[in-house]
Amino acid sequence: MSKIKELENLYTQGKLSRRSFLAATTALGVTAAAVPGLGIAPARAAKKGGRLRYGSAHGSTTDSLDPATYENGYTMAVNYSIQNHMGEVDANGAIQPELAQSWEASPDAKKWVFKLRKGVEFHNGKSLEAEDVLASVAHHQGKDTKSPAKSLLKQVKSIKADGKDTIVVELEAGNADFPYIMSDYHIAIKPSKDGKINPTDGIGTGGYVLEKFDPGVRTTFKRNPNYFKSDRANFDEVELISIIDVAARQNALTTGEVDAADRIDLKTVHLLKRKPGINVMETVGFKHYTFPMRTDTAPYDNNDIRLALKYLLKRDEMVKKVLRGHGVAGNDHPISPSNQYHAKDLAQRGYDPDKAKFHLKKAGASNLKVQLSAADAAYPGAVDAAVLYQASAAAAGVEIEVVREPNDGYWSNVWMKKAWGACYWGGRPTEDWMFTTAYAAGGSWNDTFWKHGRFNELLVAARAELDVAKRRTMYYEMQEIVSNDGGVVVPMFANYVFAASDKVAQPSKLAGNWDVDGMKFAERWWFA
Repeated sequence: MSKIKELENLYTQGKLSRRSFLAATTALGVTAAAVPGLGIAPARAAKKGGRLRYGSAHGSTTDSLDPATYENGYTMAVNYSIQNHMGEVDANGAIQPELAQSWEASPDAKKWVFKLRKGVEFHNGKSLEAEDVLASVAHHQGKDTKSPAKSLLKQVKSIKADGKDTIVVELEAGNADFPYIMSDYHIAIKPSKDGKINPTDGIGTGGYVLEKFDPGVRTTFKRNPNYFKSDRANFDEVELISIIDVAARQNALTTGEVDAADRIDLKTVHLLKRKPGINVMETVGFKHYTFPMRTDTAPYDNNDIRLALKYLLKRDEMVKKVLRGHGVAGNDHPISPSNQYHAKDLAQRGYDPDKAKFHLKKAGASNLKVQLSAADAAYPGAVDAAVLYQASAAAAGVEIEVVREPNDGYWSNVWMKKAWGACYWGGRPTEDWMFTTAYAAGGSWNDTFWKHGRFNELLVAARAELDVAKRRTMYYEMQEIVSNDGGVVVPMFANYVFAASDKVAQPSKLAGNWDVDGMKFAERWWFA
């Protein structure tokens, strides 16, 4: 523990940032809960009872209970209601044990040993064992799996059980953030039989038991009486309702048809704040809105075309008109100002028609005409953002045709199918997690189909680097590469804005790693 004490002294003296402290202690297998004085928000006294009705901006008839297919807020809410993971991100952005009781890393962070929490039961009465973890992880590693977690798990050289409550993981190279990876929301731990899980059985260890799953419409749950977290999952029942239209969703909240709702209309949020009985909440996290281009498809296979389009965006205008000021301008990479290694010194790309024309001329495309697909299912105001983009691009003679896509089926029929479209990302608490998920060559959710040799070399090297200064230099360079060469336009980082009846109580500090308290509102909230 001498190393821990040394890190703690540096932290308390102000010589080490909180995030750097957490990264270093995580690599040593120590969580924030084990270290005093880190400002973890204390839990407020919660009461049991009641039926929570939640209005979700997401939901599609193509949604599935299979964790490998989770791709929107509706399925994430289902996931976090019925299932648990090896760890969970707390309100401070730190990773804490959940189904794991503890973890420990070798000095080079290549070997990780996870100890399982004892006395945990699945909804079918089966006790949690190491075999369940192995089978749940394997579900995302198969040859034919389309799970986005597959790219995260490529670094795993071997994973095996050492008895019923211990899992030993050997990595190809060190990764100080590996507990975050094992806690990816896709890697829900499910009961196994003969070495396999039934991915669509709806059974987990979570605070609620699934009653009925109607994809893209409505899902209902009842409280799990045997939940291992006695101070969580306080509602007797939870009803998840898909209400894609923002006006309808907000009206349902104000009329009492639902008790809470996400993605509040930023155009009218100031009016909602004045309504008695409604609490509007806002958290700053990692969420960003994007326009991904398929770099394997003309004309986006030409980086001069990509750069030209990046220079034709009025980012501040989008923050003002689409986000209504509830966010900040993006710089064509996915690392949020809230991330530890955000490249704050990277020059901000601005609106510059002359530079755009220069790159268009280099590409031999002075009269460029392109289509941009958008739907508000991508994010609230996505169509408006596309229209603003259309107008600003016209100054350079670029004609953007905005294709208004249907909301239902957008994620299955448009995203990663059409050559250029709108998208949102909840972001990830660590740089490696975000880059590996959406930018690594061959990644399941690499929605620009982008490949860059130097970037992929740095991705592996930074993951294994335990020296904070060296790691920061690598991540800075990676952000610069994505900004200047990648296929993604990132106009803005958006705050999470959501609301609930004042009859619904929350902890004193809300998590910002996902929308609505880290998408764990069903577990963490209660009726006052």
